[in-house]
Amino acid sequence: MLPLESRVDAVAPSIERLLAAQAERHPGNPAVVFSGGPPLSYRRLHQQALGIGARLRDAGVGGGDRVAAVIPNGPGMAAAFLGVATAAACAPLNPGYTSAEFDFYLADLDARAVIVSSKSDSPVRDVARKRGIAVLEFSDRTEPEGWVFGFDGPVGGSSPPPEGLADPQTVALVLHTSGTTSRPKMIQLSHANICASAASIRSTLRLTEADRCLNVMPLFHIHGLVGALLASLTGGGSVVCTPGFSPVHFFDWLEEFGPTWYTAVPTMHQEVLARVAANREAIARSRLRFIRSSSAALAPEVMSGVERAFNVPVIEAFGMTEASHQIASNPLPPGRRKPGSVGLPAGCEVAILDEHDRPVTGGEPGEIAIRGASVTRIRPVAGDGPPAPADTGWFRTGDLGFLDEEGYLFISGRIKEIINRGGEKVAPSEIDQVLLGHPGVG
Repeated sequence: MLPLESRVDAVAPSIERLLAAQAERHPGNPAVVFSGGPPLSYRRLHQQALGIGARLRDAGVGGGDRVAAVIPNGPGMAAAFLGVATAAACAPLNPGYTSAEFDFYLADLDARAVIVSSKSDSPVRDVARKRGIAVLEFSDRTEPEGWVFGFDGPVGGSSPPPEGLADPQTVALVLHTSGTTSRPKMIQLSHANICASAASIRSTLRLTEADRCLNVMPLFHIHGLVGALLASLTGGGSVVCTPGFSPVHFFDWLEEFGPTWYTAVPTMHQEVLARVAANREAIARSRLRFIRSSSAALAPEVMSGVERAFNVPVIEAFGMTEASHQIASNPLPPGRRKPGSVGLPAGCEVAILDEHDRPVTGGEPGEIAIRGASVTRIRPVAGDGPPAPADTGWFRTGDLGFLDEEGYLFISGRIKEIINRGGEKVAPSEIDQVLLGHPGVG
């Protein structure tokens, strides 16, 4: 018989198929955990996702439609993303945006509907109404069978509902990422893309149903959505959906929920590290087996400090939205972790290309290029986006780096951020490492 992870991958790749497979294998196991209510089991999570999708289809929303979700971090945003993706493309937006920012994103998305928290007075409501976009209220409530996340009142709609669930090549997730110009790039990711990335993270971190992730990353970012939420669900474990990162509450969550891992950006790790001395007892009682870092370069000094404090390995990874998050990762022990490296290719093929699209070897620097099942096949919408990936071609990331003799990837900076001083090329990351290594810099 195939191992569990292979059987789960065999029925994917779509969010609905993933949830259905896990609901069949361990229906009563907790999937989404949070403060203020009982955990959502895999069975209930699958049912609620289907219910959210059905309500959208009843309103005539589906297929290629884009639905913006403006919901605070937490279990409601997780449920909304999973549910919307069964019927349409979910576009999570930062609830803290201004009216002008919401106006830009809703126009760029050509959104069919906006889902907003019933408890929120977000300016997105007025912006959407002025644009003639349907505003759907989303909230949580207690019912006899447990905690429920969904729409308030009838969704309505006059259009005939699209038929069927989303297939693997349907766009599931739309995110904007900053470009080097003022206009953000719109990235469209299919179910197949994000499920492939989640599976690679599950494999890299050896996630099982015994694992629990403490998610402190925003759920309008690829790191939180795929690196924490979907990777956990792919492994059959659970994910703690917090209101967002809080160094004040972090150690309380560590004790309350007993996570086996968390994933964060380097600035968050630094803030956690600053509070270690006051929380030694909580650390001693923790169940953490590793800590993950991604989305920015982790200074070796911070990595070693976190490892000493928690006595678990810190796994640094490299990703980007266009690759549905993970591209490379350092392995868990007994595999070798190299400080300063983002690890081995994990989910994508990685090559270093020169300016003529020729692969370079022997540790020579060049532009990092990727290809694989997790890489978007839809050209990012912005003037400075990298070239569209062809079926057999490489996607140029815009990052400079090299592969060492063991295949570990090192990143030296962004092409457009390199400083040319008197003909000598200097990467900003090199300056950062020197400054962080100075005793006068905290």
